[in-house]
Amino acid sequence: MKLTLQIAFVIALLCILTACGFKLRGQISNLPFESLHISAPLGHTIGADLERAVDASTTTRLVKKAEDAEAILKILSATNQRNILSLSGGGRVREFQLIFRISYQLVDNNGIEITPTNEIALVRILPFLDAQILAKEAEERMLYKDMQADAIQQIIWRLSAIRKPE
Repeated sequence: MKLTLQIAFVIALLCILTACGFKLRGQISNLPFESLHISAPLGHTIGADLERAVDASTTTRLVKKAEDAEAILKILSATNQRNILSLSGGGRVREFQLIFRISYQLVDNNGIEITPTNEIALVRILPFLDAQILAKEAEERMLYKDMQADAIQQIIWRLSAIRKPE
């Protein structure tokens, strides 16, 4: 009796979720071009992370030479910024605002712009305590890494929405 109630509850829950249009994001399988070259600033992991994400979540082939690509994704800049958000009565920092900015542009292999320069800016708040400096430094690195992963996902979603130039 108890098992049938649980099964009925699960079925009802699944019906409700499908009725509201819920579906998992899943994999993006199609970008509007067959091959892609990614150029990124030296010394930043964004290029390798983007290549990994495109390779894992799309059917688009990554190429090493820009001449061999149907489209070229140029990462123009990727920067981290930290601003003081609030201070205590004694003048000590209580919160930081962390900002990750990335700007990119998509061109074809002739250098003709497919999409203009776009910028993604992600913001997180980092509460800060002097007693936890090492832990907060690690948390800050983790938040920047998370923002970078989020920005990469947004770039891939934006690329998938582009209409192929005629």
